[in-house]
Amino acid sequence: MTADIRTTASTAPRRRMPAPARSPKSRPRRGRWGVHIFLTAVSLAFLAPLLLAVYASLRPYEETAQHGYLSWPRHLSFAYYRRAYTESGMGRYFTNTLLIAMPAVVVTLFLASFVAFAVSRLKLRGGIVLLMCFTAGNLLPQQVIVTPLYVLFNRIPLPWWMSDSLTMYDSYWAVIVVHIGFQTGFCVFVLAHFMRTLPQEILEAAIVDGAGVWTQFWRITLPLCRPALAALATLEFTWIYNDFLWALIFISNPDKLPITSSLNNLRGQFFTDYNLLAAGSVLVALPTILVFLLLQRHFIAGLTLGSTKG
Repeated sequence: MTADIRTTASTAPRRRMPAPARSPKSRPRRGRWGVHIFLTAVSLAFLAPLLLAVYASLRPYEETAQHGYLSWPRHLSFAYYRRAYTESGMGRYFTNTLLIAMPAVVVTLFLASFVAFAVSRLKLRGGIVLLMCFTAGNLLPQQVIVTPLYVLFNRIPLPWWMSDSLTMYDSYWAVIVVHIGFQTGFCVFVLAHFMRTLPQEILEAAIVDGAGVWTQFWRITLPLCRPALAALATLEFTWIYNDFLWALIFISNPDKLPITSSLNNLRGQFFTDYNLLAAGSVLVALPTILVFLLLQRHFIAGLTLGSTKG
C-alpha cells in the first residue's frame, strides 16, 4: 500500500509554483541611464569653463604658451592667486561690492515682501493689476533708461556725508537704487505666488486671536517664507554682485568701482597674462559660490516647496 502511494506520487505531474510577482520598484526604469548621462553631460558643459580657468590659473604662462592649455602640467602653484589679489587691489573692490550688494538685497526683499503680502494675503482692489505692473517692469530693457537716469542722478542733490560729488551721480546710492528698482518686481512675483500656497487657516486663526495686519505679516507670514527669501537672496546677491553695467555708468571714481571692475587692472597695455586673469576670475567668483553653499539647503527648499500644492 505504501509502495503504491509512493509510485503514484512519483508519477503524478508536479505543479510548478507561480513565480513571485516582481514589485514595480524592482523593475528597471526605462531611460534612467539616458537621463543620468544627459544631466552629467550638461553639468560638465557648464563646469568646463570654470574647471579650465582653475586649471590655467595653477600653471605658469610660459608653460601654457609652449605646450597649450590642454597639455599635461609640469608645474602647479598658487602664485597667480597671490599676484591677482595684490595687483588688482581686490580687497578694496570687494568692500565696494558689499556696500552695494548687501543694502540692495536687504531693501529689495523687505519691500517686495510687503507688496507680495498685500497682493496675495489681503483682499485689495486691483491687486492682480498691481502684481501685473510689478511683473511687467521686468520686461523693460535696462539700456532704455540709461540716459534718463544719468541726467536724473546728476540733478538729485545729496549731503556731503552721503556723496563726495554732492549729487547722486558718482555714489553708491545710484547703483543701489537702480538695483532695487529693477529687482523688486521679480521678487514680488515670486513671493506673491509663494505666499498663496501657505494655508489660509493660519491667518484666520491669527485674526480670531486678535492679530493685526502687522502681526500677520511679521510674525506669521514672513517666517513661513524663509525658504523663498533665502532662495531670492541667493539669486539677488549673485546678480547684483556680478553686475558691471550700472556701476560703470553711474560711478566715475575708480576707487568706488565694484569687484567686477578689478579684473580690468590685470590687463596690460601691450600684453595680457591670461593665466593671471583666470586666477583673478576664480577669486571674483568665490564669494558667490560660498553664498550658494551656505544657503544651498534653503535655496533648494525655496524652489521645491509648494510645487505639489493645488
